[in-house]
Amino acid sequence: MTPVTRSAALLSALGAGWIAAWQLGLRDVDQSPAYGFFITALLGFGLYASTSGIVIAEFRRQLRTVVLAVTLGVLAKVALIFGVMFFVFRDPRHLILAVAVAQIDPLSVAAMRAKSKMSDSAKALLSAWASFDDPITVLLTVYITAYALQGGGAVGGVGSFAVNLVLNLALAGVAFMLWTLVRGRVRRAEAGGLLVRYSVRAVMVVAVLALGFVAVQYALLLALALLGLFFRPNLGRWVDGLAEAGMFLAIAAVGLVLAAEFSWTLALVGVVLGVAAFGSQSVVAFALTVPKRWRGDRMRLALGQQNGLTAIILALLLEPTFPGAIAVVAPAVVAVNLLNAITNGAYDRLRPPRPALHTPRPALHTPLRAAPPTPTRPRPTPAPPRPAFPRPNPTP
Repeated sequence: MTPVTRSAALLSALGAGWIAAWQLGLRDVDQSPAYGFFITALLGFGLYASTSGIVIAEFRRQLRTVVLAVTLGVLAKVALIFGVMFFVFRDPRHLILAVAVAQIDPLSVAAMRAKSKMSDSAKALLSAWASFDDPITVLLTVYITAYALQGGGAVGGVGSFAVNLVLNLALAGVAFMLWTLVRGRVRRAEAGGLLVRYSVRAVMVVAVLALGFVAVQYALLLALALLGLFFRPNLGRWVDGLAEAGMFLAIAAVGLVLAAEFSWTLALVGVVLGVAAFGSQSVVAFALTVPKRWRGDRMRLALGQQNGLTAIILALLLEPTFPGAIAVVAPAVVAVNLLNAITNGAYDRLRPPRPALHTPRPALHTPLRAAPPTPTRPRPTPAPPRPAFPRPNPTP
């Protein structure tokens, strides 16, 4: 899918959701329990799909960079985004909006991973960055910011976040214990016949769906991100294909909400917010990828900002306390995704090809003169062999 086609598909998905909301007379869609469960399930699948595609060896090798990205990196992005918003609009409440779009959407990253030209190291970094900045850093920042502003409403406090974190780790721990009990049998089944392999994979998919339902039902999304690091049914390209379909469903879900909340004034604020979020990723990514091993991937990581369900969910959480959050964040999501498609497509087209490792020397215009042949010396004639015993003197 070319960047132009992808941009058109994203806008078409947004328009489809918008038209469906108007034709069906849907209002206050974001307050429906079914809508909340749907977008949370999509977000959970995005977290799982993103981490399940990480090369574990590369993840371990880049763990230090991942930790910096999901902690200091996200906080730096919040500061940069808020700095731009405050400079333009002079409204301190935009700090909350900066938090809502500071993360990278894991569903979008998972959808584009198969077609990306990044190295395995860069894919592991971006996937882990997108997966773990959602359930940890962004939510924690929202809680702290809401507490500092004496918010309330739908946003809880630091204590509820701590309880949620413990429950996430508990569910992931149960899943890991289950995996340690069956992984030996799974490996033996993968070496067996076709029917055995497919049966075991089907059982694993059912187990993942059951764990995913529990995680979505109780908002334990960090557990799904951890689950993708070890509980991985061999489904080939199905996960990437489903992730790409989920990304367009997510944009359509944005259209359902935006149809009732749209305002040109707030849309302009959202566009500025999206541009600031995309630019902040470039600054932070360049700062984190100073070592030479990232030289070939720095620009792609700098252009890697994508937003989606996480930003929408945070906006839904903040809407009761900060009215208009959805009307600002939804256009920002669209702006970021369009910028991602356009800039990455332009970079792929304009980037010069890498030189070959063994470049042949160009032929000279004037051929070199052949060196004169080296004279060969004649070999000496070997002397006749001496007799082993002296010849006797003749008798006189």
